[in-house]
Amino acid sequence: MISIEFDFPRYIAQRRGEVEQRARDGAAYAFGGERKLRRALVSAKPVAIAIEATTRLWKSKARRDLLARSEKASDKTHSRVYQAALAAGRSLGVEPPAVVVAEGDFPVRSATLGTDEEPIIVVAREATERLDQRELVALLGHELGHVQNNQVFFATALFYLRHEAFFFVRWIVQPAVLALSSWSRRAEITCDRAALIAVRDLDVALSSMVKVALGEAAPEGGDARAALAELAEARRGVAVVADLFRGHPHLVKRARALEVFAGSALYQRLTGQPEAGGMSADEVDAKVSEIVKVLG
Repeated sequence: MISIEFDFPRYIAQRRGEVEQRARDGAAYAFGGERKLRRALVSAKPVAIAIEATTRLWKSKARRDLLARSEKASDKTHSRVYQAALAAGRSLGVEPPAVVVAEGDFPVRSATLGTDEEPIIVVAREATERLDQRELVALLGHELGHVQNNQVFFATALFYLRHEAFFFVRWIVQPAVLALSSWSRRAEITCDRAALIAVRDLDVALSSMVKVALGEAAPEGGDARAALAELAEARRGVAVVADLFRGHPHLVKRARALEVFAGSALYQRLTGQPEAGGMSADEVDAKVSEIVKVLG
């Protein structure tokens, strides 16, 4: 059993001044529903306990285990991934942290783990082989969205609660997973926006999203829109309540939400386009909230 020595709310209070600028940069494009819920989670006891426990696990064991079965991306090893991280960082105005390529049976295709202080972006080798260079930029932009928006503690807690639940006190796992999953669905909307800002091409961002989500089931030839149309049709009649237990919003919802953001005045401004009647941030968030809501 992991002992809890890390006081998460106190840590957040102490570091508030250090992360304000990065948070402002991320808040420029972040989904308002995600930011609101993230603020509430700081004081939610099951989540705070889970974050304290996973931080302890990360510092004592998990970080070492991850690095032992991964290889750091650099200009000499996994250079495609390294260059993609640099390109995404330039577009987002954020310095990329260490990026590693996970060997073997890593449970997801990409993740950002660790702490807001020392995050590590993990990309499964399968993803590096499946995505082209611009799709890699979108993927790394998505993960940098977690970094830029100070989401790393929450993402790490949810990752280890799902994949290493036996380390934790049983009564805390399910309430924390439900709360963090609700946040994660909204966080993916924020980070999809970061991916689009990074690559500045909606079709590429959607293609990356589909390939990462579907893996081997993704269509050949990069026809992301056709795959999304098929998914939308297949989803008819499926109980929407299942979304409650998803870590990400349904792929079709995410794609529609990203298309809305691509029509925003903010995205037009960030990408140097003429601001011709683009929606305001509030209008975008209102439309996206309707798209991604769990019930109804």
